[in-house]
Amino acid sequence: MNHTLGTFLYDKRIASGLTQSQVAKELGYGTSQFISNWERGISAPPIVAIVTLCRLYSVSQEELFELIVKSSLERTEASLRAEFQAKVKSK
Repeated sequence: MNHTLGTFLYDKRIASGLTQSQVAKELGYGTSQFISNWERGISAPPIVAIVTLCRLYSVSQEELFELIVKSSLERTEASLRAEFQAKVKSK
């Protein structure tokens, strides 16, 4: 998969003909900011949103779940690496 999670979510939403506001409403959010944050890679959708997103975007739950896991691991690794390098440089 060459998609980042954010790009994947954006592409699938657009392909589904939905606006961020429509997706937010389907998920019970009062604002589309959550959807925007996911698509910009600032955060990932919560696990409880997977079923609804998969239905809205016509994608498999496994595919979306795997992308969320991959994205979470990458963010965790980057954070730990930065923390480690900061500690090494300070000594």
